[in-house]
Amino acid sequence: MTAQDQDGPRRGAAGPRQGGGGREAQRAERREALLEAAMELIAERGYRRTSLAAVAERAGLTQQGLLHHFPTKELLLVGVLEARDRWDLASAAAASDTLRTDALAQLVDYNATRPGIVRTYTVLSADSVTEDHPARAFFESRFRTVRASMAEVLRAEYGDTLPGGLTPERAAPLLTAVMDGLQLQWLLDPDEVDMPAAFRDFLALLGRGEGDGDGSGGDGSGEESAGG
Repeated sequence: MTAQDQDGPRRGAAGPRQGGGGREAQRAERREALLEAAMELIAERGYRRTSLAAVAERAGLTQQGLLHHFPTKELLLVGVLEARDRWDLASAAAASDTLRTDALAQLVDYNATRPGIVRTYTVLSADSVTEDHPARAFFESRFRTVRASMAEVLRAEYGDTLPGGLTPERAAPLLTAVMDGLQLQWLLDPDEVDMPAAFRDFLALLGRGEGDGDGSGGDGSGEESAGG
């Protein structure tokens, strides 16, 4: 079997395109189809019960065709995670030229329209806490990057000190935890947990700081909100 046969689609495919640009575009399309199929199946079955053969079948490729793009299941998993982040970044960039908290809120709105992708991320991130999980290194690196990005977002919004007295670096893990924790609660009980509204409530708390939510507020100087 030739490399072209291995990489070819199993069903519904047009003939091979001519020219290097066409072949590269076709390879990119097949890779994206594999990533989407893997994401769907992992959301449905979990990582351990998702086989390469099932991913290839759903994407309309042979298993040899899949292995041409992702030689191992671990590389496919990392590809799925990277694709999820890439799609999220593209969504956030489209929402705002500068990443601010309102762009994060719009990203949460977007995630509420795609439970399958959110479920995949939630399952994989939870599974990655085991030492032998192939995505552990990815998530360790990802969360460092996300916390740094959240600190930048908060600094752009509030400066070096938030209204409650925290620095952006100290608040960044909280913001990250709220986003991921709300996703889990929403997946388990979508009728009771309004994820976009709850996230905006949290942003409002960040903006008000301690003791300002009940309207009694004091003099607003913030001297008592820096913590004990």
